[in-house]
Amino acid sequence: MEREGPAGAERQQAGDITQVALIAAEENERAMKREKANYLIQSVSHALDILESFTKTEDELGVTELSKRLGLHKNNVFRLLATLEHRGYIEQNRTTENYRLGPKTLQLGSIFIEQRECRRQARPVLENLMEGTGETAVVAVLRANKVIYMDSVESGRTVRAVSRIGAMLPAHCTAVGKVQLAFLPSAEIERLFPDRELSPKTALTLQTREELMSALTATREKGYAIENEECDLEVKSIAAPVRDFSKNVIAAVGIVAPANRLSEEFLEKNGFIAQVKEAANALSEKLGYFHGAVKK
Repeated sequence: MEREGPAGAERQQAGDITQVALIAAEENERAMKREKANYLIQSVSHALDILESFTKTEDELGVTELSKRLGLHKNNVFRLLATLEHRGYIEQNRTTENYRLGPKTLQLGSIFIEQRECRRQARPVLENLMEGTGETAVVAVLRANKVIYMDSVESGRTVRAVSRIGAMLPAHCTAVGKVQLAFLPSAEIERLFPDRELSPKTALTLQTREELMSALTATREKGYAIENEECDLEVKSIAAPVRDFSKNVIAAVGIVAPANRLSEEFLEKNGFIAQVKEAANALSEKLGYFHGAVKK
């Protein structure tokens, strides 16, 4: 029988360390679950139990049936249903007086699917955009008056804009935010920005809602938005809207770079604006958008 050499011993030691790390991670996960269990709110948990009671074969349930299944008093079930119905997560069939899932559950499910699908389809588009421009490429979605950066492909250049993956930034001072706000109704902009004064990130951030509305009009006409050191000094960005099969704007694709590399003249001259718009169109097509009818 051959004796195990130094390399074999090292592999064994590495395997032991990995095993110890896995055990420690599992124990840590169990501890976190136990800790989180201490923060559970019973009424919220019961409300979720109601939502999870509906299935493909049982799409309508009555108060009595829900009471039996959940082990709750009918009065408690009724109050929970009334709250869920008020928020649109449950609706009542007026004929049978039973309850079923409401439109809000479809909306949430659609958002979840949309986000996952958008990010998955965006990856190759971002890679191509980064290769074509040499700058960091990003995709982001609008949530209320902020944007969430879902994915990014960083530039390989020494001096570059760093990834913003997971960042939540004010929509009014980012290119990916402004280009999505531009396609919302004016009343919705007023709802999202109820105060006339806007919160500044830098000295170059748009100061008022009127300035924002004017910028959004120009963005809508051009089909792209520019972020001119409005969120971070010495950083500029350009973004174009992404639409899905419904023709609604549901995200934005863009590039982020040091400000000295993204002058508007340079963007036009080197075709960066066209590349960003083409990337947004490519992702839109992947999400089912048809160019035959553009919704403005």
